Amino acid sequence: MQPMKLPGPKARALVKRDSAVISPSYPRGYPFVMDHGKGTEVWDADGNRFLDFMAGIAVVSTGHAHPKVVKAIQQQAEKFIHISSDFYHEGWIKLAEKLAEIAPFDDYGVSFMTNSGTEAVETAIKLARYHTGRSNFIGFTGAFHGRTMGAVTFTASKPKYHKGFYPLMNGVLHAPFPDPYRPILDRRKGEDYGETVVRYIEEQILDHILPPEEVAGILVEPIQGEGGYIVPPPGFFPALRELCDKYDIMLITDEVQSGMGRTGEWWAIEHFGVEPDILTTAKGIASGMPLGACIARRDIMDWEKGSHGNTFGGNPISCAAALATIELIEKEYLQNAAEVGQYTLNALAEIQMRHPSIGDVRGIGLMIGVEFVTDRETKEPADKLQDRVVDLAFERGLLLLGCSKSVIRIAPPLSISTSEVDEGLKIFEEAVTLAEKEFGMRKSRK
Repeated sequence: MQPMKLPGPKARALVKRDSAVISPSYPRGYPFVMDHGKGTEVWDADGNRFLDFMAGIAVVSTGHAHPKVVKAIQQQAEKFIHISSDFYHEGWIKLAEKLAEIAPFDDYGVSFMTNSGTEAVETAIKLARYHTGRSNFIGFTGAFHGRTMGAVTFTASKPKYHKGFYPLMNGVLHAPFPDPYRPILDRRKGEDYGETVVRYIEEQILDHILPPEEVAGILVEPIQGEGGYIVPPPGFFPALRELCDKYDIMLITDEVQSGMGRTGEWWAIEHFGVEPDILTTAKGIASGMPLGACIARRDIMDWEKGSHGNTFGGNPISCAAALATIELIEKEYLQNAAEVGQYTLNALAEIQMRHPSIGDVRGIGLMIGVEFVTDRETKEPADKLQDRVVDLAFERGLLLLGCSKSVIRIAPPLSISTSEVDEGLKIFEEAVTLAEKEFGMRKSRK
């Protein structure tokens, strides 16, 4: 496939204008300037077509400009756009009722609506402190929970997220996330590596550093996102739930990226047979409209009036988009994410056999990570090669995003078809082949 000459003249002009007026802190990966989109397809300012395999960082769950979501937004905008969280409106209530219905609790779920994932995490932090009367937390290395001051304290995927911002929030310690591909702790005989990590938390953190009676919560992503799309071993969450129950610690799951059907279940935690106490969601909840939520068991959401609030919580347009999004996921895309996700994993496993740079393929549903290495034995991260694959794919019409040191995430809209997967993976493999050639890696044999 011949590469496109990117960026085109209109895109170049817009990038130049952007650089003069937009904060340089935004991490732009490559010069894609979007004009419009439909489903999995997007077009840039110069009319070039691309397949979107990152969905705005796993946000556009129903695809770009789904007509039902667009119609819901338009209909609500004609009624009213804002009233503030000091008052009531039916859309907000209907959304909270739906979230209570799909929340992974035996108990009824109660929601606090936010504008983003990081705000949902901040809400969870405050709620856990308020409910328990404790002040300390445990997080995990490799985690990403947002960039506001409380959430960024838990974030531990890259040091640049902390650089220049100390002191951060007090009272957070990190344990290693159980990465089956890159374990760092010694397992006991017959022990699941996830159980090893939980044993480390109890024996090293709770026995030596943090008194358990002063720990409010453990905040964890069921599948790490920015940290590398890492799926923990099956024993991790049952052991973690048991530990939290033992010491009356809140188990808080961050489903901002992994939730809303991305893994073929409403919530990734459902794959592990464990119920959290508090859950955060955002990204895919409203197909691109700004919205997040902290959902907790009814008996935990016990703070008094005025303890926490916001101006835009339960925004009418975002709620309308979310209700349409949830209906589409429930009726069509939940099953599609599971089926097409498995199809994609199988296809990537075949591609891996042909390419020595691919060290690991992992994921559930349409939350898939492809990890690149310089050598499969040493597992040394191939970060420059990963970057090159992303760039080569962009030039050929495929939008990808990296994460961790050398992982490319495959997180397209949940509406993606197998034919679109085939088209996108053909470009992906061509980009891998070219990058391996540039870096002097020989093609693997089956």
